[in-house]
Amino acid sequence: MGESFNHKRIYKIMGEYHLLQVRKSKRVPRTTNSRHGLMIYTNEIKCLGTVLPGWVWVSDITYVWIGTGWAYLALVMDQGSRKIVGWAMGLSLHRELCIEALEMALASNIAPRFHHSDRGVQYASHDYIEIERNHNITPSMADVGISVDNPYAEALNRSIKVEEVYLHAYESFAEAKESIQKYIEVYNTKRLHSSLGYVSPVEFEANYYQSEKLLLTGVSENQEIGVSN
Repeated sequence: MGESFNHKRIYKIMGEYHLLQVRKSKRVPRTTNSRHGLMIYTNEIKCLGTVLPGWVWVSDITYVWIGTGWAYLALVMDQGSRKIVGWAMGLSLHRELCIEALEMALASNIAPRFHHSDRGVQYASHDYIEIERNHNITPSMADVGISVDNPYAEALNRSIKVEEVYLHAYESFAEAKESIQKYIEVYNTKRLHSSLGYVSPVEFEANYYQSEKLLLTGVSENQEIGVSN
């Protein structure tokens, strides 16, 4: 006699062995509305080169099917460490969704020098820009329809879809939010990145700030004893 398994378990196993064919709706929501009369900012990070942790945050919005309709996920990631520093889920694309993600990021992290996003109305809104200005963050925006101008945020969206969303059949908003929250925790603390030397974002960030602390300590000690180059 065969054994019975929950359909979600079957989806997960099929996804792990790359046997799951992703079916996308023909009517996926459009998350970026760049046709607005708000101020557009130039791409300030295009020529920065290698970005260190704490220097640039990138943001984007993606969509998640929850069985009865679409939910939306706003993300803020530190480009230098790949750590997801802020996120929010909601049933609307209103600017408050992105503001919630940004405020989460600012609540537990030092504000970056730059904030990069697409030209969507949420990121160009007066409320969003005001928060950035209040924290001395310089707004930066990609060109319309140019995903290569925001590649790190785009790559994060793909990772979440392939490694989390496409492996589940969420039946409610609450279920989707709880599952994605767990994924983000694993992503930050356990997921290894080749671009980070095969360590997690949290470990990479900790190593970076520890090395910076040791460097500053060494400089301070040299100054005290009068050592010069």
